[in-house]
Amino acid sequence: MKYEGEIAIGPVHPTMLEPHRLRLFIEDEIIKEAELVIGVNYRGIELIMEGLPPEKVSILSEKICGICSHIHVWTNVMVTERGCDIEVPERAEYIRAIVEELERLHSHTLLFGHAFEVLGFETMAFRAFMIREPIMQILGEITGGRAQYSCPIIGGIRPRCNINESKIPALLERLEKFEENLKKLLERTINDPMIMARIKDVGVLDKKTAKKLHALGPTARGSGISCDMRKKGQVPVYDNFEFEEILFDDGDVFSRLAVRFYECFESIKIIRQALKDLPNLDKRIYNPNYELRAFKPIDVYNEAQRGQVYYSYGLDENGRVRQAKVRTPTATNLACMEAILPGHHVSDAELIIASCDPCFTCTDRLIVVKEKKV
Repeated sequence: MKYEGEIAIGPVHPTMLEPHRLRLFIEDEIIKEAELVIGVNYRGIELIMEGLPPEKVSILSEKICGICSHIHVWTNVMVTERGCDIEVPERAEYIRAIVEELERLHSHTLLFGHAFEVLGFETMAFRAFMIREPIMQILGEITGGRAQYSCPIIGGIRPRCNINESKIPALLERLEKFEENLKKLLERTINDPMIMARIKDVGVLDKKTAKKLHALGPTARGSGISCDMRKKGQVPVYDNFEFEEILFDDGDVFSRLAVRFYECFESIKIIRQALKDLPNLDKRIYNPNYELRAFKPIDVYNEAQRGQVYYSYGLDENGRVRQAKVRTPTATNLACMEAILPGHHVSDAELIIASCDPCFTCTDRLIVVKEKKV
């Protein structure tokens, strides 16, 4: 179908930090159809993984994303641990979960700042980044890195990531301050009529469409779909903690942001419980007595900040990785972004996409080659 005009955005756009190409087919500045394409930053990570030992593959997996690096390396080592029946000390599992929830806090608050920036509310954007900074500092103190933590290793965690029990009271105090500031940010957001006018009833992803397109993470939970892998028994350590899965039913930009706001409070609950339990756990953080053995590819799921992350590979008789596959939540959420753009003004396009918190570069690892038949 021919439309009045077309607007092409990307592969570089000032409001989106990663390369993508968005084509908007419009009439009177209203979007009628949309086409979202990635492929600018293909790195072939699965191909590089093929034939490497699992220890090197875990390091490589961390480089898939700079925002959710921990969840990638954690899920990656889980494949080897389950395939080779490697026991992981409980303390190591707790610290893995603590680092992951801290990562979720920094990722969600980063999105808040990004969303406000797209909206043009720079003061609110900078406020979100200021609130996020203490979490980055805590991550740096625990792991030695602010973005790439290299915390999990096969059989446990690195010694430098062990949490000194004497520092737990100070960590809890800083978490409480972060929670207070985040509540204030949420209140300011809800009580600002100009912000709410831009995010309420905009970019609605109804539950039926979300299910059809296999939406994941907060994008799905903002449409009322339960899909948290932590609650589905995929990550057993979370069975030790009490927390709620946050669901909203309206499916608009506000709902997707609200899910993340309230998920932050649940993450804080998890971290508090884990920190309080640490002194009562065994001091071991690593099991060095593991043996690698051949196993066929197995599937492992975890809950990244953006939703379900999937890893699969096997080991051959030489202990080398074979048939590596990685799927990030953005892979299926891309279709949702395209589906909810029509009917909205051009000025809302990047906001709607940003509300799904896409990670284009994380996802950009697959090329489809079509061969012409002669």
